[in-house]
Amino acid sequence: METVLAILHVVGAVFIVGPLAILPMTGLRAVRAGHAGQVSTLAKSTAIMTYLSVLVIVFGFGLMGVADPKYNLSIATSWIWISLVAWAIAVVLTLVLVVPSLKRAAAGLADGGQADRSSYPRIAMGSGISSLLLLLIVVLMVWKP
Repeated sequence: METVLAILHVVGAVFIVGPLAILPMTGLRAVRAGHAGQVSTLAKSTAIMTYLSVLVIVFGFGLMGVADPKYNLSIATSWIWISLVAWAIAVVLTLVLVVPSLKRAAAGLADGGQADRSSYPRIAMGSGISSLLLLLIVVLMVWKP
């Protein structure tokens, strides 16, 4: 069971969290190009991947539950709780800042105008910080300090 959960956890990280880091960056390119439909689709996709990232957490908790007791893993293990806090901050940033800014940019572009000037830096800043937090999680998961 541990192997199955480890595979699900890693596959989820690659195919759910990976796009979560990349989609907003693609959205920036679509905003610059003035593609309202693409920006709107990327906003929806980013939101979906953000919600799906909960699965990676669930599989991670499953792994903690079946791990050999000699590893002494728990929610109090420093690299685990730091990863959870970083993930929570990344999720909040994405859902509260990045996705609404992508939607606002798409709406502005769809009206035949330009994207709201405040949207682009918000998308860039929010997704950049989010990506750095996700990178921190990967480092912690590999390093396990």
